[in-house]
Amino acid sequence: MTGTPLSELTTLGVGGPASELVQVSTREELVAAFLDVSAEHDEWRVLGGGSNIVVADAGVNAPVIRIRTRGIDAMDSPQPGKVRVRAEAGEGWDDLVAWAVSKGFAGLESLSGIPGTVGAAPIQNIGAYGAELADTLVSIEWLDENTGEIETLSATDLQLGYRTSILKHGGRRGIVVSVLLELSTDIPAAELAATRAEVLKVRASKGMVLSDDPDSRSAGSFFMNPIVRETFARDLPADAPRYPVGHTESGESLVKLSAAWLIDNAGIRKGFALPGSNAAVSSKHTLAITNRGGATSAQVWELARFIELRVQQTFGINLVPEPSYWN
Repeated sequence: MTGTPLSELTTLGVGGPASELVQVSTREELVAAFLDVSAEHDEWRVLGGGSNIVVADAGVNAPVIRIRTRGIDAMDSPQPGKVRVRAEAGEGWDDLVAWAVSKGFAGLESLSGIPGTVGAAPIQNIGAYGAELADTLVSIEWLDENTGEIETLSATDLQLGYRTSILKHGGRRGIVVSVLLELSTDIPAAELAATRAEVLKVRASKGMVLSDDPDSRSAGSFFMNPIVRETFARDLPADAPRYPVGHTESGESLVKLSAAWLIDNAGIRKGFALPGSNAAVSSKHTLAITNRGGATSAQVWELARFIELRVQQTFGINLVPEPSYWN
């Protein structure tokens, strides 16, 4: 194992070291490191901002490539009123959003304040406040494990869905090198800046912007909002939020529920912690599990399982964790 605990490189701040930690800051270093690591090891991990993972206390028995590549470029779009933007995988996501807003490029402002890097964004199709990456993503550059070559995958190729993609579930093995977005140029820059400021304000009030706030020491939203059949949702209390999200292949209506509402109404309150644990539900909203200082990965998962059980017993709904688990 390396001497650096991954807790120091993740937003939740739990977990032991990796068997090997390789940091890359250029595209050439990224390609060389990945080819070496993937040739010698069956298992490996890629670390960006460390914002959506929970690392085991014993660490990760696999090499970890930490991507710190940089670069943002604007180019012409074939569509009128549009501009295309390419960003390297190691760019901070919110840095990209701030840059786009400063240039008067619209489409990312509602995704302000989301931690992590650009390369992680298409893995789970990040989203917030009615927007998601799929709205603007054109394609990614992908370093494929099988071929060792960089290829272009379109947004359609990625099979993007609610907080998911073909990349998240191992349908393709490799590394995101860069993303290509298509943004609009027809919205006043002042309006974009105002939207960004409001989103950041709301996220900060929930402890969802990285800062000195103890509630920001988390992996972000810990559970995904469940999507269920509308007929199932009819049995929930009338005040349970539900939002239409399409239909099944057989034509049944689907609705998205609020995981935070389910948790709160299953009796889990803000700030809740199990006895003797340093992992706790955020004091600002019930969808985040936070490290109150000295928490372990085991304590985080113990609390998560307790929440899952309470929601299942109360509503018959199985919550699905959003962060990846590394061991």
